[in-house]
Amino acid sequence: MRQSILLAGAIALSMLLAMPAHAELKPISRVDPVYPPDAARSQITGFVEVEFTVDATGKVASVSVVDAKPARTFESAAVKAVKQWKFAPGEDGRGKVRLDFNL
Repeated sequence: MRQSILLAGAIALSMLLAMPAHAELKPISRVDPVYPPDAARSQITGFVEVEFTVDATGKVASVSVVDAKPARTFESAAVKAVKQWKFAPGEDGRGKVRLDFNL
């Protein structure tokens, strides 16, 4: 229980620190990434930087990983979360964000 509360708090804090690189692209709806259970059990922390494109309807059209530490640990969770973000219609363009995963 204590670990769940700490994990939720850490994800919330890391999401506050993760801002899109382009100020004009402000999500109206964000989905937090799910901390991978294996990484949580092993107390692994890290980050993922992704670039994404937003289409004219405000949906994320594509997401690509730019950098991640450690590799192959948090990428899937980060990409899955960012793909669910929503932007205002007409806010098409490119953005970049760093998602930190901390316990």
